[in-house]
Amino acid sequence: MAEKVISKAQAVRDYLKGKPRATNKSVATALRKNDIEVSPHYVGEIRRKRKKKKRIRKAKRRSGVKPSKAKYPRHSIEKVLRIPRAILEQNAGKECSEKESAKFVGVGYAGPYQLEISSAIKYGLLERPGTKRLKITALAKKILRPQNAEEEVRGLREAVLKAPDISDVYNHYRGENLPDSKFFRNALLDTFNIPEEKISEFISIFHESLEKAHLLEKHDEKYRVLDYLKEGELGADNLERLKKLGKDVRIRPDDSCFVMMPFTEPHGSYYSQIYEPAIRKAGLKPVRADDEIFGAGKIMDQIWSGINAAKVLVAELTTKNANVFYELGLAHALKRPVVLVSSNEADVPFDLHHIRVIYYDVNDPFWGKKLLDKVAENILSAIKNPEEAIFKGEGES
Repeated sequence: MAEKVISKAQAVRDYLKGKPRATNKSVATALRKNDIEVSPHYVGEIRRKRKKKKRIRKAKRRSGVKPSKAKYPRHSIEKVLRIPRAILEQNAGKECSEKESAKFVGVGYAGPYQLEISSAIKYGLLERPGTKRLKITALAKKILRPQNAEEEVRGLREAVLKAPDISDVYNHYRGENLPDSKFFRNALLDTFNIPEEKISEFISIFHESLEKAHLLEKHDEKYRVLDYLKEGELGADNLERLKKLGKDVRIRPDDSCFVMMPFTEPHGSYYSQIYEPAIRKAGLKPVRADDEIFGAGKIMDQIWSGINAAKVLVAELTTKNANVFYELGLAHALKRPVVLVSSNEADVPFDLHHIRVIYYDVNDPFWGKKLLDKVAENILSAIKNPEEAIFKGEGES
C-alpha cells in the first residue's frame, strides 16, 4: 500500500512541475487518463507539501545552508535493465518514444516510470536522441547481448562506474571493507553529501548494484569492495581523482609521510616500487626508518621524531611485524592519521577494523599499479578526512 501512495504522489508532483497553475480537479482528471486514481483533495495535499518544502529551501538559502540533492540513480541497475531489454526485444533495439517504451515494458507512463528512465540514463544504458525519445546504448547491448562470458560482467561494472555518487563511493572504498553501518552512514552524509533522508535508499541501491556487477564480496561478515580497475582501462581517471582530492587539502613542500613496514623481502622492496612513488604522487616527502632515519644517535628517538613530524603515515601490516606494530602504536598515541595496508585480513588486529584498510592481492597481475594508486588516494583522503584514519580508543567519539 505504501508504494502505491508514493507512486501517486510522485505522479502528482511530476504533473505539477509541467503545469503548476493547473487546478486540483484538472490534475486529477488528467492523471485518471493514465490509470492513476487521485482525488482533487489529494492533489491539494501534495500541492501544500510542495509549497512547504519550497519555503524550507528558501529559508535554508537565506541562512547560507545549501540544500542537499540526490544525484544517484534511484533504482538498482538490475531494475532499470528492463527498459533497454524491452526495447531490444520488442522494438529490435530501435529508437522509440518514451510512451512507446512504457508499453514495451508493460507499465504506465506516469511519474515512477519517468524516474526509472532517469536512472537508466545515469547508468549509461539509455540516451535521449531527441525530446521524449529514447535510444539504447552500446553499453546496454553489451550487457544484454554479450558476445562472451566476461562481456556482461564488464558491461555491468562499466555502467555502475558511470552512475553519479555510486561511482564516487565505489572509488573511495575500492580494495577495502565497507565500514560498519554507523560509520558508513556518517561517511555518506558528511563526505559524499547524500541527503540524510535518502541514505537507507542509497545503501540498498549501492549494495544491489555492486553485487549484480560482481564488485562486492563477503569476507567474515564484512563486505569487501573489489578493485577491478585494470591498467590502461577504467583506471585512467585516477589522476583526476587525485587532483580533486588535492584541491581540498593543504600540503607544504616539507610535509612528510612516514612509512612503517618490514625490511625483509618481498615486502622490503615494496617501498621503492610502490610506497615511495605513491607518496610522491600525493605530493609528500617519503620517509622510511631504515634508510632515512637509522643513522647516528638513538634510533627510537629518531623514529619518534619521524612519526611526530609526519603529516600522515603508511603502515604495511602484512606478516604482523612487531616493529611495525610498535611504531603504529606510537602513531596512534600521537593521534596521527595512518593509511593501513595488508595483503592478508588476518594480519589486521581486530581493534583496527574500524579504520580503513587497503587490501591487495598479489595474484592479481595489476596489483602493484592498483595499490600504488590507491595508497596515493588514501593518503590525501586521510589528510582531508583524518577521522577515518585516526585510532580511537574505547569511549572516544
